[in-house]
Formats: sequence, structure tokens, C-alpha cells
Amino acid sequence: MRTPQGSDPVAERARVSADETALVRAADGSSWTYGHLDEAVERTAGKLATLDVERGDHVGLLAETGVPAVRTIYGALRLGAVPVPLNTRLTADELGPQLDTADVEVLVCERGTGALGVAAAKEAPREPPTTIATLDGDDTDADEAVRLGAQSADGFETTVPDPDDVRLLLFTSGTTGRPKAVELTAENLRSSAVASALRLGIDPDDHWFDPLAVYHMGGFAPIYRSICYGTTAILQREFDAAATLAAIDRTDSTCLSVVPTMLQRMLDAADEADGASANGTGAGSANGAGTGPAADPLADLRFVLSGGAATPPALVERCADLDVALCPTYGITETCSQVATALPAEARDHEGTVGRPLYPTTVTILGDDGVDEGPGEPLPAGESGEIVVDGPTVSPGYYGDETATAESRSDLGYHTGDLGRRDDAGRLWVLGRADDAISTGGELVHPAEVVEALEAHPTIDAAAVVGLDDPEWGERVAALLVPTDAEVSPGDLRDTGADRLAGYKRPKTVALADELPRTASGTVDRDAVRERLRADGIEF
Repeated sequence: MRTPQGSDPVAERARVSADETALVRAADGSSWTYGHLDEAVERTAGKLATLDVERGDHVGLLAETGVPAVRTIYGALRLGAVPVPLNTRLTADELGPQLDTADVEVLVCERGTGALGVAAAKEAPREPPTTIATLDGDDTDADEAVRLGAQSADGFETTVPDPDDVRLLLFTSGTTGRPKAVELTAENLRSSAVASALRLGIDPDDHWFDPLAVYHMGGFAPIYRSICYGTTAILQREFDAAATLAAIDRTDSTCLSVVPTMLQRMLDAADEADGASANGTGAGSANGAGTGPAADPLADLRFVLSGGAATPPALVERCADLDVALCPTYGITETCSQVATALPAEARDHEGTVGRPLYPTTVTILGDDGVDEGPGEPLPAGESGEIVVDGPTVSPGYYGDETATAESRSDLGYHTGDLGRRDDAGRLWVLGRADDAISTGGELVHPAEVVEALEAHPTIDAAAVVGLDDPEWGERVAALLVPTDAEVSPGDLRDTGADRLAGYKRPKTVALADELPRTASGTVDRDAVRERLRADGIEF
């Protein structure tokens, strides 16, 4: 049965621009038009219907970013079901509770994830048990799974979603506590796509390169938005800095979504390629600035959207020197991606800002009493407090968790748990998590401020700052540092940034690392940082 006009973006695009390119596989350049994608989505919806998937059911997906993931997501949506992309890097013990939390009736796996899906379903204490289906008929790692490709795709019922219908469940990355399933509605997704376009613009020839995982908002959003806009999404399953640079050039990409670490590595790879081309040595450094042809693919992009973690000022400066149009952004799953995004000149001229909120999002900064004791009073420009977000992109809540939903919301909007401040022009600075603030000797230290001072020094490539228990001070400031020179010691770096920090803000425990531990979404894994500092930190 054909889908009613306007009920999903793929069907609408196939109706008005069937011959335009919808998706390109970065690895080999294979492409799918909107017409071809619509047919694939229709077939997938029919196959899901044979497993009794219907409106309101939750369809899990255990797959990397690629065409199979896209057609499964939109196939579920065409039935009125709710797709639930899941992290392929989790263990069965971790995935099982998520299947239960999200009430996943059917879990669709791709080649290589079937066995994990079967094992996860056995860990999920739900009745009836989750049905496991595989996209590939020859997937031999999941003997207990249903081969979706072998199912007949007969007619099925299609539905037109209401604006308030939940159309997506995404789990938070879980840097603190148990991951929660965030509900995102049709209106959330539509409003987010419109707001992003108003800030970043749309070009009919846009090719949005997406190397991020589809089970995180940063990887899902470029696909959804490109289909809404009628432009092209370039899909990359696995990230490699040099390969990504080549693929961006080869696919004529115009837009790129990354986390800051990925962009840093791409610039380093460009430096190494430039150095090798110039003298055969492969020279390059973490703080260098290659200007040769290897960096051209990034300089040719219309924008580079950097999110998922704070974009270091040194990276902003480096991109400005290379004419790379870097747009630092602040967004979370609960706000359907972007809350605020800085344009390149704004990011360069106002160090550390993530720009102004996207239209029509509103941001309120509440006093610190709002963090621990309920909503406080909105603060004026220049003062720091909790970031509260309201508008049509804000999720209605967490699936199956009324308590967490109620605790995170007030009449002012969604309480992010992040600390920030705004200037008189409305630009936003994100200072870190409210619960990451370090209380030392009666003073409150925001880790982001310390990180900014440390990373501004040329001897430090990256830094993570946390609080450790201290019998004298309550907590002490501790820093895990990635040095630019492998020969330096913690003692050499202890006073780095001292001229920018009060004495109580300077790290009292320091350890070195080759790189910072991160979660799957690219944010710093603060628990892992604490473990490393407790094990290897040197106290001063």
C-alpha cells in the first residue's frame, strides 16, 4: 500500500524529486535516489508488518550508519512504529536492560550484530520476549533470528502521524547514571530540521557528510534533515581521519558533522599529508596548521558542525587560520540536537561561545539554587547558572520514567543540568555539568574554566578536569592531561595556565595520557578520568 502524501519525508521526497540523490555510501560512492530509497522503505515496512509490527510498536535497530539502517528506520516510521536505534558497541548485559526499558518488540540487526542481539534479548526481563530479525539472509551469527529478507512484503496499513506522536526513541549516552530513553515527537524532529536550516542555511546541492553513529542524535540528525530538505546525505560506517578527508573530497561534500576529537584528528592527518608531500617526513603536530592541498577538503566545506563535546578554543583558532568554516554547537538528545550554534566569525571573535539559541528556542539561566533546590530565579547576562531550554524541539519526556521526566522539567522548560552563562547579545557559553562543579575549601570551581586555561597552553593538547575526594578541602581539583610532548612529566605541566587561574582552581593532582577516555557519543568519560587519576595521579 502506498504511503499517504505528507506522512513521511521519504515518501514526500520521492513524490517531488524521485530522481535526486538521497544517500551515498562514502566507502565506494554507491548512491540511492529518493525513488529507490522510497521503494526500499516500502519493502522493509512490508517485511516488518509480517512480524506483526504496527502503529505504536517499538522497533529496535542494532546497526551502524548506512543504507540498511536508514531503510529500517523509515520502514518502521511508515508503519507508525517507533524506531529505537541502539548502540552496537554495548555488551549484551548493557543492551538487555535497554530492550526492556524501551519495550522493544522487534530488534532488527545487520550482519555482524545478530548474535549480540540474540544475547541481549536473553538478558531483557520482558514478556513476551523481543523478536530478533536480521536484515541479511546469510547472517550466520544469529541462528535464532528471523531472516527479514525472507519475509514476503505484502500490503500493510500506513498511518499519518500527529505532531505529538512519538517518532523516535534515543538513549542518552549515560555518562552519569542509567541511560534513559528520550522520546522525540514528529513536531520535535520537524522543528529541529527547520531551526537548523534557519541557522546554517540550505543549498540545493548540499552533500552532508555523516561519520557519526545513527544511534546518537549527532548521527541521526544529518540523515533526517537531508531527507527533509531534499539534499544528499553521505554515510560513513567507521571513522578514519585520512580516509574521511579523502571521502569528503571524492563525494563533493559541502557539510560535515563531527565531534571535536574527530576534527582534530582530521586536521592532524592533513598536516601529516602536507608534510609528507613537502619533504617525505610526514611532519605534523597536534597544534600545527597545515595549509597544503590535504586540508582543502575541509576548507571547501560550507560548514563543519562540531558538537557532542566542548570545542576547544585552540581548535576554533586553528580552523580560522585554515579558513575552515567551523560552527561550534551545543545540543543534547532531549532537545533533538542543536540548542545554540555559533557561526564561524562569531566563534572566532567570542572565545568559547556556542552562539545564540536557534529560533524559536528559548534559553534561561537559573541561579545555582535552581540546581539543587528546585527552580531558582533567572539570572542576568554575565552570571552563570543552570541552562534551561524551552521550545518546540524539547522532548516531552523519558519513556517509561515519569519520575525522571518530572524532575527535569518546570514551567520554564527542560532543566539540562548544564551550567552556562550568556552575554548581553544573547550568546551562550557552556561551563560544564552542574553536578561536575567542584567544591573545594568552600569555593566552587567549574571544570570547563580550568580546561579552557589548560588547553590554551601550547604544551597541552587536551585536558579533562574532575573533583577527587580530599580530607582537607572536601574535594581537590584533578586534571588528566594529553601533552603535546611525550617527554614531559606531570610536574612540568602542573602550573600550566596558572596565570589564568586562582590558586584554588589549579590542579592538585595530575596524570598524563595519550588521549582522553570518551563515551560512544564523543563526550569525555568522567568516571574513567577519575579512575585514571586515582590510579596514576601525582599529588602536588
